[in-house]
Amino acid sequence: MRIVLIGAGGTIGRAVAAALEERHEVIAVSRRSSPSVDLTEPQTIDALFDAVPEVDAVVSAAASVRLARFGTLSDEELAHALRAKLFGQIALLQRAVARLREGGSVTLTGGSFDGVLPGGSAGALANAGLEAFVAQAAPELPRGLRANVIAPGWVQETLDALGLQGPRSTPAREVAKLYVQAVDGAMSGQALRALVTT
Repeated sequence: MRIVLIGAGGTIGRAVAAALEERHEVIAVSRRSSPSVDLTEPQTIDALFDAVPEVDAVVSAAASVRLARFGTLSDEELAHALRAKLFGQIALLQRAVARLREGGSVTLTGGSFDGVLPGGSAGALANAGLEAFVAQAAPELPRGLRANVIAPGWVQETLDALGLQGPRSTPAREVAKLYVQAVDGAMSGQALRALVTT
């Protein structure tokens, strides 16, 4: 398959690229690649599909949300969280539907954490919204297209880079297996969650 991987330079993106490249052609894109894409700017998604036609699958491993405690969460920060992680990925799905080959798939990235995450209210809203949207939209997709969401939780390499200990986490290579399942499998409208290993 020919797969566009958005966010290929990130911790999860690099692991997903390595896992998918074992069997597929992976076109790695980011804000700094050529072609480039920024999910907060839908016109760049259109330009990406113009530059890379004939695609079987699209994977987004790019969306992230900054932490901000509820009492300090401004309208602008909330709007950014929703625009970057929720609306940007919805725009990607909308545009991919018209561009993917028959039977293709779109795999998006949400999030899932045990308990309350301080400063995580905006991210929780975006993640829950993304999962709900995909669950409802997937059955309506034409031409046998599929859509799923990966909810990776804490990634071990990210915690290591931040010098954090305590939260249970999963190595990126294990998270990447969920993306491979979503691309190669037959499921649609699902949220796939990482099994915590540490």
